[in-house]
Amino acid sequence: MVAKAKCGYGIHNQNVSLAANSTEVELDSGDNLPTKPPKKMELRRELGLFSAVNLIVGVMIGSGIFVSPASALERSGSVGLCLIIWAVCGSISLLGALAFAELGTVVPRSGAEYAYFQEAYGGLHRFWGPLPSFICAWVYVVILRPAEVAVIILTFSEYVCQPFAYHMRHMPAESQEIVKKIIALLGLGLLTYINFISVKLYIHIQNIFGSCKLFACLVVIFGGLYELCIGNTENLTKGFEGSTTSPTNLALAFYSGLWAFDGWSTVTSVTEEVKRPEVNIPRSIIIAVPLVTTVYFMMNVAYMTVLTIPEMIAAPAVAVVFGDRILGVMNFIIPLGVALSTFGCALSIQFSVTRLCYVAGREGHMVEVFSYIHMKRLTPAPAVVTQGLLAFFFIIVGDITSLIDFASFLIWIFYGAAMVALILMRKTKKDIKRPYKVPLWIPVFIIFIALFLCFVPIITDPSPRYFFALLFIGIGMAIYAPLVYYRHRPQCMDKFTYFIQVLMEVVPSEQSMD
Repeated sequence: MVAKAKCGYGIHNQNVSLAANSTEVELDSGDNLPTKPPKKMELRRELGLFSAVNLIVGVMIGSGIFVSPASALERSGSVGLCLIIWAVCGSISLLGALAFAELGTVVPRSGAEYAYFQEAYGGLHRFWGPLPSFICAWVYVVILRPAEVAVIILTFSEYVCQPFAYHMRHMPAESQEIVKKIIALLGLGLLTYINFISVKLYIHIQNIFGSCKLFACLVVIFGGLYELCIGNTENLTKGFEGSTTSPTNLALAFYSGLWAFDGWSTVTSVTEEVKRPEVNIPRSIIIAVPLVTTVYFMMNVAYMTVLTIPEMIAAPAVAVVFGDRILGVMNFIIPLGVALSTFGCALSIQFSVTRLCYVAGREGHMVEVFSYIHMKRLTPAPAVVTQGLLAFFFIIVGDITSLIDFASFLIWIFYGAAMVALILMRKTKKDIKRPYKVPLWIPVFIIFIALFLCFVPIITDPSPRYFFALLFIGIGMAIYAPLVYYRHRPQCMDKFTYFIQVLMEVVPSEQSMD
């Protein structure tokens, strides 16, 4: 990590020159050829309302609702209480997302929490002010998001291989794992290529995968409704029988439910690429989060109609057992749906985190070249390739679930800090026009939810792995002090920047040259 600095190396100092205070590209081959009209180097606004909705849905609905939705049921103890928990968790997620939508109108930049921290806290203190935004980028870019992509794409590989399980049964277990990792790496290479090559290509593919994902969910929902219509109501009529009275179990049930809805802030990570963000970001949230809540609620109703509580808890993949039970020869739809869902989820997570990487590079909190964009494709190519390489590393390493566990609880710390930023900017930026404002009680309420989600796992399972998260933050601070605060720039970075520019045909974006 190095601070942003102008260097004497790079494409723009060879045959591409940049005006002093702009990023307009002027081509000069020395032959007095007619020059084309200058073009700004910046990310284009390609995401409309439909694409923004698909982005949120794509990240929120991964593999969890198909594979392991029974955690809340196990903790709550009853069908009725579990359904209430799912509905309440969806409502809480909507409140948090609406608060983020207001933040997106006040700070119309990509990066979500990172941009909000930078705007709210950056000017409060020369050293401590920018630190929260740096730690946010450090956790998301280096560990959490690429590790999530690795785990999700491994799940994708698992379900791609499932139809061939009969033919693979004679292979040694080690060989089967190698095959699955190879497929996962091929999937990772494909999604990285998509995000590298074109934003429009990403949008088209994500819209298709999002529609297929919802179709798979509807198959489960209508299968459950059919069972209800023919009178299979035995499981649902148990209602609140067996409901937990333990505050700890109830807290853990809400904890599981709220994590299933994570991803509602995704669209604010790509604000600079959303058309009319002041309109489409709030609308996409108002459409996507209730849609996901309804889908989750109805899928759980369908599961509980067909399967008993012990069957749901014991099932390695609830949706697959459900499909085997009622879909007959069409049961392949569920593994196919999970594969499409996981690939689309990983694709969107990588798309959003590369924008955070891009913005952090632009602000001097990551390697400068991360803020460069491809001259022709207008994608943050270095950031995309870096995220692909990090996810590649995590796939090769193997079991990284515990790594995600110890870092994941930091997400809600960032959400809570973003709510504090919203309240603070109501005072410090009260003159900024806001298309709409959420009531003050909403960010206050989300702050309490964030504290709840941070402390529940530590209190109920005081594992040493949570201290590793603090250690990782400490490492981030050790990097922040010399490379960001004191702006020390290793001598090799100029040559590295020039090498990446030549290799990837990237130039500084408009904002990074201001």
